[in-house]
Amino acid sequence: MSVEITKEASEKAIGSIRRFCSERLEHDISELQARLLLDFMLQEIGPSVYNAAIADAQVYMRDRVADLEGACYEKEFAYWPKETRRAGR
Repeated sequence: MSVEITKEASEKAIGSIRRFCSERLEHDISELQARLLLDFMLQEIGPSVYNAAIADAQVYMRDRVADLEGACYEKEFAYWPKETRRAGR
């Protein structure tokens, strides 16, 4: 499974890859070369990043569900103070 991104994100990523190669590696690459590199990274590395994100989301959701009672519990019959209830009123 390769990760797919929008055309807009792809164009921004290609520009970023080209800039990175130029500024950090001191090597200018063409748009085609940057696109091929992006495609490779999405196919080869993308699934690892995607799987890590899914694992993080699962942990987050599991923690939220485990604390559902604490987060959503409402005390019942809390209108009258305890002293009033004890007195039988």
